[in-house]
Amino acid sequence: MGADAIAPATTADTTAEYRPEGLSEAEAARLLAQYGENTLVEHHVSALQRLARYFWGPIPWMIEAAIVLSAVLEHWDDLAVITLMLLINAGVGFWQEFKADNAIELLKQRLALQARVKRDGVWKDVPAKLLVPGDLVLVKLGSVVPADIKLVDGAYLSVDQSALTGESLPVDKKAGDDAYSGSIAKQGEMSGVITATGMSTYFGKTANLVEQASSVSHFQRAVLKIGNFLIMVTIGLVLVIVLAALLRRDPLLDAVQFALILTVASIPVALPAVLSVTMAIGAERLAKLKAIVSRLVAIEEMAGMDILCSDKTGTLTKNELTLGTPQPANGVAEQDLLLAAILASQRDAPDAIDTAILARDADRKLTTGYAIQNFKPFDPVSKRSEAEVAQGSRHFKVAKGAPQVIIDLCAPDDATRQAITAQVERDGANGYRTLGVARSAEGGWQFLGLILLFDPPRDDSAATIARMREMGVSVKMITGDHEAIAKQIAGQLRLAQSIIAAETVFKDGTTVPAERIVAADGFARVFPEHKFRIVKTLQGAGHIIGMTGDGVNDAPALKQADVGIAVSGATDAARAAADLVLTAPGLGVITTALEEARRIFGRMNSYAIYRITETMRLLLFMTACILIFNFYPVTAIMVVLLALLNDLPIMMIAYDNALVAPRPVSWNMRRVLIIASVLGTYGVLESFGLFWIARDYLHLPDGTVQAMIFLKLLVSGHMTIYLTRNTGPFWQHPWPSWKLVVPCEITQLLGTLAVVYGLFMTPVGWGLALLVWGYALVFFLVASAVKVGAYRLLDRRSHRAHLDRIERRMAEGG
Repeated sequence: MGADAIAPATTADTTAEYRPEGLSEAEAARLLAQYGENTLVEHHVSALQRLARYFWGPIPWMIEAAIVLSAVLEHWDDLAVITLMLLINAGVGFWQEFKADNAIELLKQRLALQARVKRDGVWKDVPAKLLVPGDLVLVKLGSVVPADIKLVDGAYLSVDQSALTGESLPVDKKAGDDAYSGSIAKQGEMSGVITATGMSTYFGKTANLVEQASSVSHFQRAVLKIGNFLIMVTIGLVLVIVLAALLRRDPLLDAVQFALILTVASIPVALPAVLSVTMAIGAERLAKLKAIVSRLVAIEEMAGMDILCSDKTGTLTKNELTLGTPQPANGVAEQDLLLAAILASQRDAPDAIDTAILARDADRKLTTGYAIQNFKPFDPVSKRSEAEVAQGSRHFKVAKGAPQVIIDLCAPDDATRQAITAQVERDGANGYRTLGVARSAEGGWQFLGLILLFDPPRDDSAATIARMREMGVSVKMITGDHEAIAKQIAGQLRLAQSIIAAETVFKDGTTVPAERIVAADGFARVFPEHKFRIVKTLQGAGHIIGMTGDGVNDAPALKQADVGIAVSGATDAARAAADLVLTAPGLGVITTALEEARRIFGRMNSYAIYRITETMRLLLFMTACILIFNFYPVTAIMVVLLALLNDLPIMMIAYDNALVAPRPVSWNMRRVLIIASVLGTYGVLESFGLFWIARDYLHLPDGTVQAMIFLKLLVSGHMTIYLTRNTGPFWQHPWPSWKLVVPCEITQLLGTLAVVYGLFMTPVGWGLALLVWGYALVFFLVASAVKVGAYRLLDRRSHRAHLDRIERRMAEGG
């Protein structure tokens, strides 16, 4: 493909004047003051500001209020526990963000540090950051283009801009063409006038897109919803209790003390910490699977990902030119065609095309006995390479190059010319790049045939895409190449063929039709701003988007996506912008990571239901006891012990066994709250049953009743996690991991010993303790049946609603 097909819309000021002597130092200084340094500008947020964010918001406010209240009432144990939880949550989140948020800094490192510039008629080396529009710079083999330039002088230049545009082949440039900042010169030498510097370059606009890219985590929204729900319940019940205390003329200090107890019991102090630890442990597992997580919440996002936008070059394909099936001319052997193509390739400094051709003669058996007498490398002017070859006493020439050039060289009759041209067009329509090959003959040249080149898919790409479909994830291919190449690769990967050119849907000043973007199977002729808009459009249509890539051009879309995935061998900028960095070749690890992410989500969902259930049990039971019976069912120290014995071992849910959901999963807060409310209400009734037995049937003292209620809340609370980990009976496969069971049972035993022997409470002895255990176990079995029934009712209603929607659509269609 030519440069015109893939080059992004010009970002440079093409009116910059070419002056052979270059700018003067005085002019350069003036322009530097006007345009600024040739660097990327970043909006910096200090580490202290980032850390402060974790102490600001509804949940932190409630926790901080509890800390202040603990200090005022001098409840130092409560203060220490709550403060520790707040600091752990802030520390985990801050550390992950600090490690991940450095995309712009790594983009900066790709810019050339030194540049060859002509000023006052003299060539000199200056720091690239001091270049200004109008400077005359020299670009040669190995140079990084220091700014956007308009090429003005020199024979030719071949540049690798795959990291910027996504095109797999080096692009040939000539006078009048643009070369973009950050691309690398592979062949030739040319001078050019700088037309844009810093953030005004194509490279700079890519960096600016990275800065603009942002997405709010569904995990963060879910935590806020859970926290806000519990906070609203807490505020309502605290107001009821305080009002009742004032009406009863209870001591104000007692009312404030209970407000503290209720606040400590209800706010999800450990919720963010437990969910963060769950994801952090999951991240360690993913690292062992060759997938490094740089943003923890991306694990939860990956579990719900329903569309994967995959970059083609270097991601679905190997980014290695490969020789296709040769097409020899009539009467020419395939081996003779290959031999001539190999002899016309430069072994000492092969470019990408020569490397692909020479791979067919790696052992040099084909060329044994042949000696190259003279070699003319490919250049954009002649558009062919040519070699003089000796085989013993025989001498001949071979040439390869653009098909039209080789056809003109051989000068066949019109019918042959038309047949070759038609074949080239057919090959191009199938996504192949073609080269013509010729050999000298008496009185001229003989056309030997066509060589086909293509970038083959990775070995595991087709299997990965098939597995993605099975898991409910749609794959869309994105490439800077032409539609023909995209369709050819799509066919090999068994993707659908609905490939559209990005420029046909993304036009300046027009609204992007989301339906076309969602319906497309892939996009061709895509530039970085297109990738960014594709991701944003799909997100706006309600999808959770994954994006894979490896180049600088992918960085904005990687950062905007819900799950940005940098594949093995990606540039530093792509890795920094991504949420998941693959360290093994191929995409196979993505499906494994997807399975693990869904397991992790299952654990987080079960914990969220558990936390809301237990909060509701404690809140409603305590409130009802005080309002109806004017009795505090647990003491302040018991609340603190419950917080410790419940949440800390429950962190081990991160190691629990979990099922892999067959489809993408997401937070269904309505479902979570309904199940938690059912189990919470059932738990309140269960607690009142034991309260009645202890106080009214056995006529036990208040201190003993409180100790028994404490043990019941502890034992039933730990059993609840066995209920919430699945939707079926508690014995449903997979069984809980021993890493979850052992800590839970140890803390239950510690709580039992505290109740039996009277640590911080009235001792009750083994008889009453075993009574509580037996009561909790019986009602645990009943709770399992209640939960299964609740899920079945929800599933029926959901299925009915789905059928109603289908019927409405059919009616509207009719």
